[in-house]
Amino acid sequence: MYIQGLFGILFFVSLCWILSEDRKKVSLKAILIGLFTQFILALALTEISFIRDFFLTLGRGVTILKEATLQGTSFVFGYIGGGAVPFHVVENGNTFSMAFQALPLIFVVSAISMLLFYWRILPAVVRGLSWFLQRIMGIGGALGVCGAAKVFLGQTEAPLLIRPYLNDLSRSELFTVMTLGMATTSGTIMALYAAILESSVPNVLSHILTASIISVPAAITLSRIMIPQVGAVTSGNLVMPYEFTSTMDAISRGASDGIRLFINIVAVLIVFVALVALLNKGLTYFVPNIYGEPLTLQRILGTIMAPFTWLMGIPWADAKIAGSLLGTKTILNEIYAFSELSKMSHETLSPHSRLIMVYALCGFANFSSIGIQIGGLGMMAPERRKDIISLGFKAVFAGTLSTMLSGTIVGLLSYLHP
Repeated sequence: MYIQGLFGILFFVSLCWILSEDRKKVSLKAILIGLFTQFILALALTEISFIRDFFLTLGRGVTILKEATLQGTSFVFGYIGGGAVPFHVVENGNTFSMAFQALPLIFVVSAISMLLFYWRILPAVVRGLSWFLQRIMGIGGALGVCGAAKVFLGQTEAPLLIRPYLNDLSRSELFTVMTLGMATTSGTIMALYAAILESSVPNVLSHILTASIISVPAAITLSRIMIPQVGAVTSGNLVMPYEFTSTMDAISRGASDGIRLFINIVAVLIVFVALVALLNKGLTYFVPNIYGEPLTLQRILGTIMAPFTWLMGIPWADAKIAGSLLGTKTILNEIYAFSELSKMSHETLSPHSRLIMVYALCGFANFSSIGIQIGGLGMMAPERRKDIISLGFKAVFAGTLSTMLSGTIVGLLSYLHP
């Protein structure tokens, strides 16, 4: 199993090198430093007891946050929002509503995030992580700030912190910014992932937060292999993207931002689930059964992606199912993939494979994110819009490989506790 994972790391890095725009400019030293940084971070975050205990505390905090949010949703929406059910629920019945019980967590977390900005707590953490990335990874100040912010902020929010420098970024640095957006998630969405997976993956929030952290050096490393940095790096400092007049102003702004995100997620999930159902019905109608089972999008994606999930250290018996999840995440989105993962029994997908897939799925690398980045980054840096459009699919590819690399490394570390 160790050899399988190590071969996977070599394969993912080599694939980026093969697709590099300038192989001669690729620095072996930078690759080794990036992989070593990712490995050490993963080791520290998963094996050092006080860090692990801190993450477990955060996990309990999210549970409390979820319970508090449920108080709000049950007050506003009644039993649909998680309140007492005024009727008898039949056996195997389900009163859970994602839109009214899970997704409203976004409102609360978004408001708290804005509070942390207003109180200058989040900017201080970002500056500390930025300093670390600049010293270890050899990147410029602007890229360091964006990389550090991407642990907590979304793919269009993090670049706001370096908005004045976006037009000055090199092509390599711009590509890294886009890849960072694809390879990580945001603090607001982390809580949603945890709510979806809490019953199927132990201590899931600690894994989600670890995934977002260790995928940063992976994204920087792989993106700079595909488009090597030429010339001097771009310096820059954190720029406050929000101006608040009071604590209540920060809370209301966060709630408003949460509403927009909520509506977007609800709309996208409804449309994507419907499209998958339509496609599967069409395949069932026009294509005969294969090996006694109907052909579905999940089966097609599972077959295509199975070799890549096997390279992450997943047993071949689980590879097709894992490949289906990875393909679904890339074509649709990670929320839909996590929802599918949460429904799978341990007989369907082993705990080891499930752990690896949490890391591999934890990122925004999907086709719809290309449009989000073109719209968001294109508005912040209109002069770079052409570059942003041309780099979109490459960023999805590099971001996907980054999260797969994170899953592979954590899979290797999991053998420390057989």
